[in-house]
Amino acid sequence: MSRKRRGQPIHGWLVVDKPLGVTSAAVVGKAKRLLNAEKVGHGGTLDPLASGILPLAFGEATKTVSLVMDGRKSYRFTLRWGIARSTEDAEGEITATSDVRPDRAAIDAVLPRFLGTILQQPPAYSALKIDGQRAYDLARAGEAVELAARPVEIFDLRLREMPDADHAVFEVDCGKGTYVRSLGRDIALALGTVGHLSALRRTKVGVFSEADAILLDSAGESDHSPPLSDRLLPILTVLDDIPALAIPVASAQRLRHGQTLPLPASDWGVLVDCSPETVLVAIAEGTPVALCHREGENLRPSRVFNL
Repeated sequence: MSRKRRGQPIHGWLVVDKPLGVTSAAVVGKAKRLLNAEKVGHGGTLDPLASGILPLAFGEATKTVSLVMDGRKSYRFTLRWGIARSTEDAEGEITATSDVRPDRAAIDAVLPRFLGTILQQPPAYSALKIDGQRAYDLARAGEAVELAARPVEIFDLRLREMPDADHAVFEVDCGKGTYVRSLGRDIALALGTVGHLSALRRTKVGVFSEADAILLDSAGESDHSPPLSDRLLPILTVLDDIPALAIPVASAQRLRHGQTLPLPASDWGVLVDCSPETVLVAIAEGTPVALCHREGENLRPSRVFNL
């Protein structure tokens, strides 16, 4: 006997402004209850001490989560000079102090070192696994955690303001896998001091920005605000930046059944710059059918949308 499904089959994206002090899992659970949704996932975890953009994928949109997580992200963060902490944010124990407080000229001079592809050592308190165990579990148990440096991409890094001698506010645009806590740590070290993040806010994830975000606590509570279901964005929202192929409705079923689809010559203009690794989306009458890859002169589905 099959297990009865719970919730409604809702499909699309909901962009939530996660507040401080709550986990990403708690936000996911609350949104799922409010919408009575059958299935939901998220596009990139935020720590409890971080706020900002948390895109939630419902139903068939969960099949596009990797596209969001692989995209660029933007953050605004405050670096507190002179105090290093074990977690590299305000939660951890103090591990070092310094009397050095860099000025604006020194900060501006050092930031170009962090642009482009750089090697970054992830924080000990991270979700990365070591021999099957989360690094933060090992660190909390008192074990020494040493994670290997790995390349990350920093597209832009800006000093925005210096509210006082102890703090500086930055904005960064970065690629997948970047730890902003580690970035703050390394900026401080490059300036001959130590530091930790006293505030962190994610302002953009892929195509999603603060303009798209809602607060779950206030959604739909007044007569002037739309119901939460009306704030759902279509699955195609996250597919705007990848090549799209319009296919006949009759061909859509072949892709939905996992079969390859011969490509007519008229579509080769779209595919001329596409490698076999390029993700494509097949669309029939405005509805996404499948994420696909080019295989010779055929289109092979990798993720099929049941819409």
